[in-house]
Amino acid sequence: MASQNVVEFTDANFETEVLKSSQPVLVDFWAEWCTPCRMLAPTIDALAAEFAGKARIGKVDTDSNRGVSMKFGITAIPTLILFKGGQPARKFVGLAKKDDIAAAINALLAG
Repeated sequence: MASQNVVEFTDANFETEVLKSSQPVLVDFWAEWCTPCRMLAPTIDALAAEFAGKARIGKVDTDSNRGVSMKFGITAIPTLILFKGGQPARKFVGLAKKDDIAAAINALLAG
């Protein structure tokens, strides 16, 4: 379900790949059975291509990675959390617009 620029985050690699990243990281909390999640997938792929080398974009399958999903209080999917410096900086719940997500990433990159 991921493109070449979309990273798969798991309970095992989340700290290294997301929390310790020097770049902003957009995490898409999703599940295979979630229709809105599948509808958001092309947007995530497009953002990953657009921000390649500037920000990391990846997905957490909430069914397979309950630890990290519980840690960040994921109660509805899709949920997107934008991390900077290991801390959540912005959260989108439900289907978010590509322009809104891109603007949030650009804001973190700028400041």
